[in-house]
Amino acid sequence: MIRRHLLATLTITTLMLPGVALAQAYPDRPIKVMQGFAPGGNADNIARTVGVEMSKGLGQNIVVEAQAGAGGTIAATTVAKSRPDGHTLLLATGGHAVAGALYNNLAYRTVQDFEMVSTITYFPFLVVVPANSKYPSLSALLAAARANPTEVSYGTAGIGSTHHLAGELLASMSKTQLLHVPFRGDSASLTSLLGGEIPMIIAPPTAVMANIKSGKLRAIATTGPQRWQGLPDVPTVSEQGVSGYDVQSWAGLMAPAGTPKPVIDRLNAELQKALLVPTVKTRLEDMGGEVRGSTSEEMRNMVATQTQKWIQVVNDAKIPKN
Repeated sequence: MIRRHLLATLTITTLMLPGVALAQAYPDRPIKVMQGFAPGGNADNIARTVGVEMSKGLGQNIVVEAQAGAGGTIAATTVAKSRPDGHTLLLATGGHAVAGALYNNLAYRTVQDFEMVSTITYFPFLVVVPANSKYPSLSALLAAARANPTEVSYGTAGIGSTHHLAGELLASMSKTQLLHVPFRGDSASLTSLLGGEIPMIIAPPTAVMANIKSGKLRAIATTGPQRWQGLPDVPTVSEQGVSGYDVQSWAGLMAPAGTPKPVIDRLNAELQKALLVPTVKTRLEDMGGEVRGSTSEEMRNMVATQTQKWIQVVNDAKIPKN
């Protein structure tokens, strides 16, 4: 009996050794984090903020590289096709799930072709009007849209952006008609709003907070499930008669499918440690986010759920797919 017990213990230990050895050996060279947007933007800054801290525990530099274009899908394609050894990662955003709804011919599958490491941060969008707008609240704006379906338009960073789908979901859930006016990025939609060309925009906090603080613009709603800590007096969309409305973007780390679990576990552990560092947390919050890590499985379920949600919105709004 004792002999059998010792043999079983030795067998289990032997089976565990490759995974243990792999986790101890990893990483053996610098890690590259790809992000799919312009250098200096939110995605880039998030990747660099957590990367610097994670590199301390991993013992290797983390290099952030931008592959901007096509809503982040170029960078995602690069990572999906990379060697699954944990040395090439993706800083994915909410646009990753949107791409899964908008593109018919992606070179990857948004969930199955990636191993999820952890979420990093979540942030809402803001519904913003000029300071002198005739709409005191989102409720008043939606009432005007119901009374005159051609009256209310909204600007976003472009067709198929998360901002755009947030507007389509708002129109659908509030049973109104809202005219979408796409621009090439948040800066262009903001310029149009300030110039009085459109009555409102949907934008991330970082794009509009300076003008809100200066008194040029006014936020009339936040799109998340609860009020945003940056503007605690601004009610949510759900509080203003569109019950259950919830749109948040997010950022998180992914690796190519097939990356060994011990490597994913190591990355997850180092990321959770990084998110607890006060300077990292403050920096991420200053970008408008709510810092929230996760397990690999929790992130996988979130991305799958988000993808299905946006597929439904795209189909209901009859948004052309690429």
